Amino acid sequence: MSTDTVTESAATTETAWKHRDETPVSDETIRLIDTYWRAANYLSVGQIYLLDNPLLREPLQVDDIKPRLLGHWGTTPGLNFMYAHMNRAIQERDLNTIYIIGPGHGGPGLVASAYLDGTYSEIYHDIEQDEAGIRRLFKQFSFPGGIPSHVAPETPGSIHEGGELGYALSHAYGAAFDNPDLLVMAVVGDGEAETGPLATSWHSNKFIDPVQDGVVLPILHLNGYKIANPTVLDRIPQDELLELFRGYGHNPYLVEGGFDGEDPIAVHKRYAEVLDQVLNEIADIKAKAAAGTLEGRAKWPMIILRTPKGWTCPPEIDGVQVENTWRAHQVPLANARDTPEHTALLEGWLRSYKPEELFDENGTPVPDAVAIAPKGDRRMSANPIANGGLVRRDLRLRDWREFGVDVPSPGATSSEATRVLGEWLATVIEDNPDNFRIFGPDETASNRLAPPVYDATDKQFAGEIWPVDVNLARVGRVMEVLSEHQCEGWLEGYLLTGRHGLFTSYEAFIHIIDSMFNQHAKWLKVTREIPWRRAISSLNYLLSSHVWRQDHNGFSHQDPGFIDHVVNKSADVVRVYLPFDANTLLSTYDHCLRSVNYVNVVVAGKQPQPNLLTVDEAVRHMTRGLGIFEWAGSEVDGESPDVVLAAAGDIPTLEVLAASEILQEKIPDLKIRVVNVVDLMKLQPEDEHPHGLSDRDYDALFTTDKPVIFAYHGYPWLIHRLTYRRNGHGHLHVRGYKEEGTTTTPFDMVMRNDLDRYHLVIDAIDRVPGLAQRYAGLRQEMVDARLNARLYAYENGEDIPEVANWAWKGGAKANINDTGGDND
Repeated sequence: MSTDTVTESAATTETAWKHRDETPVSDETIRLIDTYWRAANYLSVGQIYLLDNPLLREPLQVDDIKPRLLGHWGTTPGLNFMYAHMNRAIQERDLNTIYIIGPGHGGPGLVASAYLDGTYSEIYHDIEQDEAGIRRLFKQFSFPGGIPSHVAPETPGSIHEGGELGYALSHAYGAAFDNPDLLVMAVVGDGEAETGPLATSWHSNKFIDPVQDGVVLPILHLNGYKIANPTVLDRIPQDELLELFRGYGHNPYLVEGGFDGEDPIAVHKRYAEVLDQVLNEIADIKAKAAAGTLEGRAKWPMIILRTPKGWTCPPEIDGVQVENTWRAHQVPLANARDTPEHTALLEGWLRSYKPEELFDENGTPVPDAVAIAPKGDRRMSANPIANGGLVRRDLRLRDWREFGVDVPSPGATSSEATRVLGEWLATVIEDNPDNFRIFGPDETASNRLAPPVYDATDKQFAGEIWPVDVNLARVGRVMEVLSEHQCEGWLEGYLLTGRHGLFTSYEAFIHIIDSMFNQHAKWLKVTREIPWRRAISSLNYLLSSHVWRQDHNGFSHQDPGFIDHVVNKSADVVRVYLPFDANTLLSTYDHCLRSVNYVNVVVAGKQPQPNLLTVDEAVRHMTRGLGIFEWAGSEVDGESPDVVLAAAGDIPTLEVLAASEILQEKIPDLKIRVVNVVDLMKLQPEDEHPHGLSDRDYDALFTTDKPVIFAYHGYPWLIHRLTYRRNGHGHLHVRGYKEEGTTTTPFDMVMRNDLDRYHLVIDAIDRVPGLAQRYAGLRQEMVDARLNARLYAYENGEDIPEVANWAWKGGAKANINDTGGDND
């Protein structure tokens, strides 16, 4: 290796950032970088094409080539180039570095590097560093029972699946938060750069603190083409490109080369020089920040690397240009088996990397091929931070019961549930100053976690802060930017590197990150099946400002469908909770923040709501996930109920209680059972979800032959979907949101969707045998009550007093039946 001088700048963290002198990287070091690059390229091409004869010990035959050629080459040589150079820098400067690869389908390159530095063989023991191991490495790629072509969970060192277009930078910054000595090499593809989330994520540099946080080094990889089209950023003038990134607050450095057959050694030299300039600049920023002499916001450097698409592949195939065109995007030689000429062309391509110089007689990489690879945990493929469960520390959590609200009797007091939760979360922030953050799109206060949370912390912001601003600071534990994509990406990156957090959002707009949730849920599912991946903290959502309380925002803000989207994912991963008061919300979130490898969706209102359960009752109810509110019904022990009124969600629970009260008053001999569901997955059978109830327990709660009137927070057909195999499903009638919304009063909203108390009473009359004829007058009274309530709202702009001021009057019973199983 080079003996080039490296000195330490002022220590900014426990691991000092090092400054290299300005002498050029030695020719010997450049040669070693190029040797590594050729080896990585050879292994990458081999993964795409070869089934056998992995080191070309014999002339290439048709049967040596895979029958189905799958994968992507176009971005891979550039990724291998950047990885090789970062290896050199890590060795010289002892950098603590992870990579994030945004370009889609760059998997062969990152697998190749993990193999070269030894990590792959350490993790996958059957893929040793010999000829047989290389054969298995090649065969598994994009092959049945093998690995995907992305930088996937199976790829050592990855926390971001390539092809998840738009989120590379937001994941990178999430990883850098609270990791002060970490450098994140974040490669952004020029196709990915055209997405809205990625374009916004360049602003993440306004939220990084140079002392408390690590450093993200964005590298925009311009290779000119997507699948079939040129990329926007590659086709704008160079001065416009540079000014764009200066406008984003970066100091951009441009390196280009490899075109028209340019010798790669010259490109290596230019890139090595720029990389050293960039890393020296980062070390200077870190040193000044640590010394308190940094003026204004740090202007972090970035690199723009322009190289040919498919660099080093055959320039032409069948007389058509391939290298530096979109034709190199996937498999440049997709018909390598069909003619001897094409087979020979593939062999020539592979031999151009001179594999005989890269691997010894046993197939082991020669020393020169791996000389620049770091050792131990300094290998990017082996950095523990990229396997977040290895570095994860449990949160220090105070007993939430100390923050519970007093409930002398059900409904005797009321609270804003999220504000009460905020009081407890403030202590989580205080007790975990470097391990927990709250993320949200400008809604922490709106969703009423403030003021308690802001008494404990500020919102982190590195931009200008004016005297009129409140709760803004250079360092804080709340991260707000008006982009759900960035909040989600930051949180995912934070969790994947071993920390904890939650995402609070308006319920209707969490849909913006549907695809991001999809990918994270899939990541969790896959990692459960990878033994070396350690469990990470759960992704926790707190959705408030929900569908039933969007009085002035109206129809555009009314959509509870994220739950439907979530339950499509693996039952091993997803959990959905609908706490209905302050104590059940506290209990729910205590569970969520302690859990690992889940996506927990919690929907809770922020408006004043009756408190129904004491702390102890909330613990029991949350542990079961559902149960009978004995105090709210009128059933008699030893006799079957005539009707079951069920609820899931805070507003549905309120309306069910009010309906039960009306029915008990008007039909005193009617035996009513009230059931509340807080863990929605309890409704599924036990063989469909780990939380699911057995048929025996479900039948005991809901009966097999009695009408069940179910008031649900979201779209009603989801309840039918979850329970369609249950006994008595034909007697289940669900009320919920059915896309009837507008700007109106809270009670008019529930009436528009037939979820109101009066309609629930009508449902009971219509479905309990014998009531329709006996209580036709009561049914008409309920119809008139709905009409009167609407007229009053339209004339007065508020709900009728009997609804607005309604409170549960209480009954003789004041505890909860213990029917139901425990949650895990």
